[in-house]
Amino acid sequence: MPNSLSSGIGFSHTRKIDPSHQKPDGSPLDNDRIEIGPTQLAFDEWADASLQPPNLASMRAFRLQRLVRELQQRDYAAVLCFDPLNIRYATDSTNMQLWNAHNPFRAVLVCADGHMVLWDYEKSPFLADHNPLVKEVRSGASMFYFAAGDNTQQQAAKFAKQIRDILQQHCGANLRLAVDKIMVDGYQALESVGLSIHNGESVTEHARKIKGADEILAMRCAMHACEQSIEVMRQQVSPGMTENDIWAILHAENIKRGGEWIETRLLSTGPRTNPWFQECGPRVLQNNEILAFDTDLVGVYGMCCDISRTWFVGDGEPSQEMIDDYQLGMEHITHNMELLWPGQPLQNLTHQGHVLPDIYQKQKYSCPFHGVGLCDEWPHIAYPDNYLEGAFNYQIEPGMMFCVEALVSREGGNFSIKLEDQVLITESGYENITNCPHDPKLFR
Repeated sequence: MPNSLSSGIGFSHTRKIDPSHQKPDGSPLDNDRIEIGPTQLAFDEWADASLQPPNLASMRAFRLQRLVRELQQRDYAAVLCFDPLNIRYATDSTNMQLWNAHNPFRAVLVCADGHMVLWDYEKSPFLADHNPLVKEVRSGASMFYFAAGDNTQQQAAKFAKQIRDILQQHCGANLRLAVDKIMVDGYQALESVGLSIHNGESVTEHARKIKGADEILAMRCAMHACEQSIEVMRQQVSPGMTENDIWAILHAENIKRGGEWIETRLLSTGPRTNPWFQECGPRVLQNNEILAFDTDLVGVYGMCCDISRTWFVGDGEPSQEMIDDYQLGMEHITHNMELLWPGQPLQNLTHQGHVLPDIYQKQKYSCPFHGVGLCDEWPHIAYPDNYLEGAFNYQIEPGMMFCVEALVSREGGNFSIKLEDQVLITESGYENITNCPHDPKLFR
């Protein structure tokens, strides 16, 4: 368990990368390197599939430019991020991501002039050494009770003073600070030093919504690695395995390729697929049953691969209801995917989308579309019965990525069909970048 999270010490580093010893993505060819990334298995599979890895230096520069652009458009001095995914986006560095998600010891400040400061765990100030865009690494951003106890206010005051000093140096008289997520004492401390606090999530989500050329390459590689992992799971699944046995295969194969984690436990079998959102557990898969899953997988390069598939597992044949519902799910996704083109108002995705018959309405999915990048991202597109007027008055732009969802789940039924594909918005329409096959017994 990490200790000493709040000393307030600053660090500087010398980055030593030999450009003559690099992997295909530009990262150092060093068996002992600190920077994480794809394994040789992934690189070999991408070479066999003629996939080009991203140039990581270019990808990092593009992301910083996106953040700076959003700050300058809003006349914000800087954005302060505690969300681990926003920190990953800005710095392309990781540190105990899931632990950090509920113990916020990391933070990054990106100024409108491009200056970037990372606050990290005191004992690991070196985890962003691979990225020269991070100009300084400090510690002392821990303002949560586990680490600071009854001194959270004092810790927050020290941190807020650092923020104010950096803004005065790099942003002049501009005290408009965007913040994504912060502890209460931290928020109050920032206000107490005279900063005007604004919504940082709008900055980061709109920066992240457009993927650059290298991010698209990274996503293609990540999707391929995810689909290879799914295929291993498909080959090994059989009646008699528990849901956990099956799900563990996907986790293992993801890690083998340099992927990072899976955000949910959405794999279920037989009657546990209806209603949906039951997490995988010890149930034993029976012969001739439905198996459905949603990857929610954070793969190589931290890219989210969000694919849903439903399989019929056994030596028999699926029922006609299963086949009909699978066909309906495909119609739902196909119709909705055709709405994805540049310039399309986001509200049209709600109001012009495919309508499921009444028997599926109560248990339909939470949304027909959502953005995707490092995780499920902006925007979340609702069905008409959950539409919020004015929440998403924007248009689709080239470079955005969407997941298109379908949950076909009969009220009172004993199975559900879950399907989901991931698409890229191009200059002229969309490209489905999902190549995971459908079950031939269900989709004929």
